[in-house]
Amino acid sequence: MTAVQEERTADDLRALAERAGRELEDATALEILQWAARTFGSRFCVTSSMEDAVVAHLASRALPGVDVVFLDTGYHFPETIGTRDAVEAVMDVNVITLTPRQSVAEQDAEYGPRLHDRDPDLCCALRKVKPLEEGLAGYQAWATGLRRDESETRANTPVVGWDEKRGKVKISPIAKWSQEDVQTYVTEHGVLTNPLLMDGYASVGCAPCTRRVLEGEDARAGRWAGRSKTECGLHG
Repeated sequence: MTAVQEERTADDLRALAERAGRELEDATALEILQWAARTFGSRFCVTSSMEDAVVAHLASRALPGVDVVFLDTGYHFPETIGTRDAVEAVMDVNVITLTPRQSVAEQDAEYGPRLHDRDPDLCCALRKVKPLEEGLAGYQAWATGLRRDESETRANTPVVGWDEKRGKVKISPIAKWSQEDVQTYVTEHGVLTNPLLMDGYASVGCAPCTRRVLEGEDARAGRWAGRSKTECGLHG
């Protein structure tokens, strides 16, 4: 951690993000992450839902030993936890698991069971948004696996942008990739993926709120199916 990183203000970081978003639009995913590694060093981390480990793998090439932050909501599929454990075992990364302040049982006792059915926004806020906000406190920048082709709500995702809510630089190195690009990278580099992706799931979240997608649906259609909700709140 350098003195320069310590002294950056929110205004400094915002200006840096806006400039980098323009300058790196045509850069490769690896080049974007190499910029992040040079610019932020240990104040940079990757977040992963463990749907796949593509961004974690890319980041490990740019910054070996990079922190990979995983939110264990208490509602994950066993396959997701297994993918996290495998990533930790075989990749040159430092997996950091964040957990909510309350266990599922404690949340049920306070709010009633199956809050995810009655108020999914509150459930996500308690089990995802708040833990991530606390977990990212020591970083200046974080990377995500957001892609523009995943849904209409993600169509304008910048490769480097400003996370106003958290006051951090938000990096989406594979924003321009297609699903085919992801699969090509996975195949070429032998990257770990969640087994559920081979079982009809195109996007993997918490088990109670995720279903398999139907032919012709976009990748996010299996999340909160039948509801107007399309995002958990981590990305706006």
